[in-house]
Amino acid sequence: MIEAKTTEIKMTEAKTTEAKRPTINWMDVLWLVLLALLAVLPPVREYHKQLILLAFGILQLNEGWLIARTPKRGDAYIVLLKIALATLLLDHTGEIPINSYYYPIYYLPAVTAAEYFGPWATLFWTSLASVAYCSYLYPALQEYEITGEDYGRLAIRIVFFFLAAMVVNRFVVESRRQTQRYQELAATLAETNRRLEQAQAEARRSERLAALGQLSAGLAHEIRNPLGVIKGSAEMLTQKLGDSNPLATELSGYISTETNRLSALVTRFLDFARPLHADLTPQDITAILDRALHDVAQFWKGSPVRVEKEYQPGLPLVPLDESLSEQAFVNIVQNSYDAMAPNGGQLRVSVRKSRTGDRNDDRAGGMVDGVEVRIDDSGPGIPLELREQIFNPFVTTKKTGVGLGLSIVSKIIDGHHGTIRIEAPDNFADEKAAGEPGSNVAGPGAHFVIFLPAANEQSAVGKSAHLVIS
Repeated sequence: MIEAKTTEIKMTEAKTTEAKRPTINWMDVLWLVLLALLAVLPPVREYHKQLILLAFGILQLNEGWLIARTPKRGDAYIVLLKIALATLLLDHTGEIPINSYYYPIYYLPAVTAAEYFGPWATLFWTSLASVAYCSYLYPALQEYEITGEDYGRLAIRIVFFFLAAMVVNRFVVESRRQTQRYQELAATLAETNRRLEQAQAEARRSERLAALGQLSAGLAHEIRNPLGVIKGSAEMLTQKLGDSNPLATELSGYISTETNRLSALVTRFLDFARPLHADLTPQDITAILDRALHDVAQFWKGSPVRVEKEYQPGLPLVPLDESLSEQAFVNIVQNSYDAMAPNGGQLRVSVRKSRTGDRNDDRAGGMVDGVEVRIDDSGPGIPLELREQIFNPFVTTKKTGVGLGLSIVSKIIDGHHGTIRIEAPDNFADEKAAGEPGSNVAGPGAHFVIFLPAANEQSAVGKSAHLVIS
């Protein structure tokens, strides 16, 4: 725990160091003005003093540049240089350097250390500056007699070095903590905004689904009755004509076939529009996934598809309607198989424990434990412009079909209080290159990520719940 806090403080200090003024600002101008005032104070004709003050000014102006060039030790170099310059300044501003009126110049390295380092390092650098100041005590003892009162005044000066350094350091450390709190608050607000935008998108999608569902139900009901009449008439026509008119028999067969296709389409509309009755019981989601994979593979007649499964052990049970959830997984897997139909490919299914935020759950800070299912294929993927609308009705990448499969999947997952999304490929450059003429880059593939909340302690013992998904 202590090591983690130390690392965090160092990272914060590094960020503060990097953010140190890279250009001249009003504080640098103020430093230069104060140094210029010292330059016009006695002794004025001591050119060594003027050169040292000039060196102080140059160092102050280039402080940010030096730290940027040597980020690991730049701050230490700056404090050392200021201690050295302060020591030289005292040597050229008084007959007895330790009695020089310029001794407060040691506040500069002490305050600089307090700005860049933590409390213990600040004490170290202030001690080093005090030792440099006290180094002039030995030559003074060779020529003068120093009384106890003089030692007291020297001790007072050194104590004030430490007091100034620690006061500044406390302010700097508190400022860093406040900055860190603001950064954490900003990150929390950004995450909250992201969840709010996601919730708004889901609400808009639900509204569109509800409106289209009502429209689809009305149209499907009105279309189904005429289709029944057309199909019955075509079958009666086939029976009456028999072999007497082969052309009419063939045409009536076409009518019957197309009527069956339209009837199946109407059935899908009704499946999308009508409320779904779900009986949720705690289930092992991997067993349902295995059945869905087996169902699709059993009737697949296209190019071979290699399936890889990666199931994390010890997965929690998930409240599911067995039939509806299997239907949702079958739709997604079937889409992946269809996408890889021309050349075959690889389908990877992984399941692991996960935790995500739930705006409807206040427990544990709104975090909900559950299971994450990832279904990745190596097909051509979903175009960028369709990823936001792919779960809307009538949006499809297939040449055939009406685009209701993923809408039904989204409806089922939402009804189970879960989420479904599409992730972009890891390598966006490969995604852009895929499909271009003469390109050897494989397709980016589609990456579906489904989160379903785990069963709580009450439902995990085998209780079931009836749910109407509208």
